[in-house]
Amino acid sequence: MWAHVTHMACDPLIAKLLSHITACQTACLPGERLGFYIGSALAGYVRPEFATRLAAASRSISLSDRVVLAPPAAAGLNEIALTAGCRVRGENFDVRAVLDGPVLAVLDRGALPDFGVMGVGVHVNGLVRRLDGWHLWVGKRAADKKLDPGKLDNLVGGGVAAGHTPFETLLKEAGEEAGLPEDLAKTATPQGRFSYNMERPEGLRRDVLYVYDLILPEDFEPSPTDGEVEHFELWPLAKAFETVRETDAFKFNVNLVLIDLFIRFGLLQGEDAKMLRKALR
Repeated sequence: MWAHVTHMACDPLIAKLLSHITACQTACLPGERLGFYIGSALAGYVRPEFATRLAAASRSISLSDRVVLAPPAAAGLNEIALTAGCRVRGENFDVRAVLDGPVLAVLDRGALPDFGVMGVGVHVNGLVRRLDGWHLWVGKRAADKKLDPGKLDNLVGGGVAAGHTPFETLLKEAGEEAGLPEDLAKTATPQGRFSYNMERPEGLRRDVLYVYDLILPEDFEPSPTDGEVEHFELWPLAKAFETVRETDAFKFNVNLVLIDLFIRFGLLQGEDAKMLRKALR
């Protein structure tokens, strides 16, 4: 989990990079929220008003200083969420108390922020090495996206659906979002995982991101195939660096993935790199 940064660098450009990181750590848990338990396992955090709606939605939920769902009723969590008025997106995510722990239930992706349940995702840096240096494929999110329309994005990104692994998700999203052949997508290399707790308009985001680098041939051009991205552009890595450190053009969590990339590729060095790496951890 990223550490909270209290000291801002004197350099305003580095301060901007730090602000991207701290912007994703705006949730203090539990804060005013109540723990959401499945049996004895802490699976999420809910606001008191939502806790009241949950208790009214199912007799399998008890409400005190916490919200507890009886494990035998966990298979019906989506039905409880619907009754409590949650939005749905038609895609289930696994519910776990800890990242590598057992699956306790499945929950529609749209309801994750209401329940404060962990959401796992994958991000891929699409890189091209040319004679004049490294370049990065940048996508522009479609204007009709429900979340962060029109923002700049990675080559590939997506949530890990129930029953799938991050790498399986990478292969699926690579084909659907960017027209990447599976044999090419399989060459992506893992670079680590990050997590953050963030207050968003849709609720609490407790996200874990698995990050991969994918080096692509110079003659390959990704194509937006599922409508989630308007178009792709190949940028010099230095242009992406300038955009992140001077603007809010990129989607909030993509900034974090790219700051890590800039450190690893030497665009940030010395004390600046140490400070940012500490903040990212």
